[in-house]
Amino acid sequence: MEIFYQYLETISENFFDPKKRVFLGYLFSAFLISFMWLTFVKKEKIKQAVYKIFDKKIFMSKSAKADYILFLLNIIILMFLSPLLISQLAIAHFVFEYLHSQTFLTPLGIDINYMWMIPIFFTFCYFVLDDFTKYVTHALMHKVPLLWEIHKTHHSARTLTPLTIFRTHPIEGVIFVVRSALTQGIVIATFYYVYGGNITFVTILGANLFSFWFHLFGSNLRHSHIRINYWSWLEKIFISPAQHQIHHSIKKEHHNKNFGVAFAFWDYMFGSLYISKSDEDVKFGISETEHKYENNIIYLYLSPLIGIYKLIANYVSSKNLKVKKQKFIFNKQTR
Repeated sequence: MEIFYQYLETISENFFDPKKRVFLGYLFSAFLISFMWLTFVKKEKIKQAVYKIFDKKIFMSKSAKADYILFLLNIIILMFLSPLLISQLAIAHFVFEYLHSQTFLTPLGIDINYMWMIPIFFTFCYFVLDDFTKYVTHALMHKVPLLWEIHKTHHSARTLTPLTIFRTHPIEGVIFVVRSALTQGIVIATFYYVYGGNITFVTILGANLFSFWFHLFGSNLRHSHIRINYWSWLEKIFISPAQHQIHHSIKKEHHNKNFGVAFAFWDYMFGSLYISKSDEDVKFGISETEHKYENNIIYLYLSPLIGIYKLIANYVSSKNLKVKKQKFIFNKQTR
């Protein structure tokens, strides 16, 4: 019974904790941004805008229903896996010990008049590094075949809703938990070593200052059917909802584009940036040959494992074939 209450608490945290992506306050702000975009920019009538935002075809689609089920099931799985994962404190301790063994980076003496700046700088550095590690991990998810087998569960969504963020395979969830722990551990240990004990996050309602504003200004619209573009110059700095929707596009020219979460300049720096166009048609999902049963929950859990097994089997088979060919050539030369 205790586990059941813990499960319900974890579900509610996602909607009532400002540190979570789908906090009700962020969802409401996404609604307001959508409403203003449709009425003031797209010049749609109020009733038409509301109907478009809460389109039944989107939120009650088979794809959306699969998102909801995965959200509920993945919480259970990660509840059991999380205690087994390495913690940020363990990583921070390792990094802190390493920093004491090197001489390149040394502790700094800070003027007392500037002490107030350290928490802001610490919070900002964490947000930027966290976004960068998300970019790197996301890019690897697309470019490494084994990781793509796992990540394509997320891209199998045919319609996007805020809960599509939870349409992931548990293995991907574990990877991102470890990524987060590594990022936090490195930043916390480094700042503690350089600045001493004068570090703390600047928060709003318990959430990282910069994460709070990022989510408040429509992070949930990235997984939605409301297509909001920024000016092209701004889309080189921040990822717009339209840019992330392009990332989910099935079109060939959109593949491996816009890996960024908050910042677009990572994509700009590494050549994966795609500037959105207001009249561009976008269809979500992946190829039919890869996922014929993209809304079948059992298939979504097993397909990545089968795909990984096939990749490994093919790799081992090709290696064995190569060894046999080399042996054949060697035997032929020694006759």
